[in-house]
Amino acid sequence: MKRREFIFLLVGAASVWPFKVYGQQPTSPVIGFLGGVTEDKYAIRLDAFRQGLKDTGFVEGQNVTVEYRWAEGHNERLPSLAAELVQHHVAVIVAGGTPSALAAKAATATIPIVAATAVDPVEAGLVSSLNRPGGNLTGVSNLNVEMGPKRLELLRQLIPKASAIALLVNPANPGLAEPFARSSGAAAGGLGLQLHILQASTEQDFEKAFERVAQLRADAVVIMPDVFFTSRSKQLAELSLRYRVPTIYQYHTFAAAGGLISYSSDENEYYRLVGVYTGRILKGDKPADLPIQRSTKVEMIVNLKTARVFGITVPLDLIGRADEIIE
Repeated sequence: MKRREFIFLLVGAASVWPFKVYGQQPTSPVIGFLGGVTEDKYAIRLDAFRQGLKDTGFVEGQNVTVEYRWAEGHNERLPSLAAELVQHHVAVIVAGGTPSALAAKAATATIPIVAATAVDPVEAGLVSSLNRPGGNLTGVSNLNVEMGPKRLELLRQLIPKASAIALLVNPANPGLAEPFARSSGAAAGGLGLQLHILQASTEQDFEKAFERVAQLRADAVVIMPDVFFTSRSKQLAELSLRYRVPTIYQYHTFAAAGGLISYSSDENEYYRLVGVYTGRILKGDKPADLPIQRSTKVEMIVNLKTARVFGITVPLDLIGRADEIIE
């Protein structure tokens, strides 16, 4: 006999509520995840994000569903992808990166947004206040833009005679490129360094940029924090080795691929906090009342093998401060 489902209504003086005799579990909430590159390039971040969700009681595929949209390195696609998530009526949008956050904010003023950014969200126009965001967007910001001057200082430690540094930025991400170039320029002046700003927004630009570094006889390269660059950490590290130019960037993957040094916010902690905030919103917290969090945990990885290739002696105090040494 075919099983049927019956829904009874109990009618009282003040309310009407349904219950099921034979029913399925209530439909799980849907999260929209808007990313700037591809899913495989976000693997570390997604693992951390899912852990944050789990910390608040949500497990993807069990009691929550995630709709992913990937721009595949083309920021111009983000507005239409954000619009798709809005049309899908997701419960909350997670914006993985500053360009994604700007696109999500432009797409909806009602759906809650949890943004992961590397810039000051107030300066970027995402929120009115760090403590009381006041709209439908909150999130987590890291220190990667603020670390620009520190990266220059680390290179000066490693290469005391350095006089010129190249700064590689992505012009397709002006919300990050402009403040990063500004803070790095001020720091370079204080250190007596000449700063050359080079641009790359496609893989084809990388080779030209490193050729230009060689022409300028720059002593080292600092790479701006950017999702597009992060997704191509291995390629950038290989170019730095091929052109024999010491380079500093963010995250473990860069140093592991042969980059001289990585210095950044801890990627796992950063996205775990994003997951926690997403879970809290699913439980009823309002983004307007959730202060922007700061991911303050920092990690530094030094590749001694690469240092030897460049003939660089890494100071003992820097080795002692490193979270990991790659031999």
